Amino acid sequence: MRIVAVGDILMHEDVKRSAIQADAGLQGLWAGVEPLLHGADIAFANLETPVAPTTGMPGRPFRFNAPAALPAALRASGFTVLSTANNHAYDQGVPGVRETLDRLRAEQLVPVGSGATRAEAEQVRIVQVHGLRVAFLGFSDLFNINLNRRDGEPWVCPLDPAAAVRAVRAARTQADAVVVSVHWGVEYQHEPLPRQREVAAQLAAAGADLILGSHPHVLQPVELIEQAGRRTLVAYSMGNFISNQDRMYLPELFQADGGDSRDGVAVQCRLVKRRLADGTERVTVEEPRCEPLWNLNNWREVMAGETRTRVIRVLWVNAAIADAQARLSGPEGPDPDGTRALLRTLLLRRARASAILGPTSVLR
Repeated sequence: MRIVAVGDILMHEDVKRSAIQADAGLQGLWAGVEPLLHGADIAFANLETPVAPTTGMPGRPFRFNAPAALPAALRASGFTVLSTANNHAYDQGVPGVRETLDRLRAEQLVPVGSGATRAEAEQVRIVQVHGLRVAFLGFSDLFNINLNRRDGEPWVCPLDPAAAVRAVRAARTQADAVVVSVHWGVEYQHEPLPRQREVAAQLAAAGADLILGSHPHVLQPVELIEQAGRRTLVAYSMGNFISNQDRMYLPELFQADGGDSRDGVAVQCRLVKRRLADGTERVTVEEPRCEPLWNLNNWREVMAGETRTRVIRVLWVNAAIADAQARLSGPEGPDPDGTRALLRTLLLRRARASAILGPTSVLR
């Protein structure tokens, strides 16, 4: 089976404004990457916002709330599993956790890392595809507000490495493969902390096949940990899937790192069950690759009064590059729609992503 994973879904107010003004609503914001999502058997993201329009307050800076339409838009786009264990999980309090879980499940989305009780939050989520049982676990190393109080009330799983290792070992007895989502690291830092590497090694040794990191809002390396005949694919940070960060960035005015929070990546691989020489069966991680993503953002044009329509869109970089090159295949001339400028930006961002993700990411 094939899995694809992306980073943070951030419902900044301008993101919601862009959706209101888009023809296809929220789903239109990432329509350009839907072929990647629908082409996978499991599509994963970090949902960095409650969805609590009934029990919560309107979203504001650093305290998010998503519209009721978000879960249905994510499901229609191909998403199946969402991490709800992150530092914004309690942005709308305990009722917001409950409502978020109810709304996700109503759309047949699988939430990972939080629950209506502690036992539910810690319960392994198993998704079965093509005869393979894939277990998901989720943990957060950071909390803006930690409202974990009683075992019988809503709970967001904190990252305790020893407990996480035990959970991975237990999950291996129930499934063919184990995927672990971890919200960790330092915002806007491209290198994982020693703690991240240590925990990743421990989770890999315990039996994790994929470790999917989030929180820094920029890319960090994608690596393979190989030990005892097994390999674990680790994405320390997948950056932002959609956000309003770095909205002022223009490549001709800023260094490349000025746009890093508009970069994301779709981490992909195949999970394949093979029979070994000794007769045992094992799932292996095969064909890992990364597809860079980019958040198109017209904040400057709106501020300059050139348009009133707010546009924030997720671009599949390689597909957008191919499209731009095809449109520019004729003789060079005027560029009224900015295709050449966009192409230059996308080529720059692809090179930037490649440098950060590293050689083992098999960037395409």
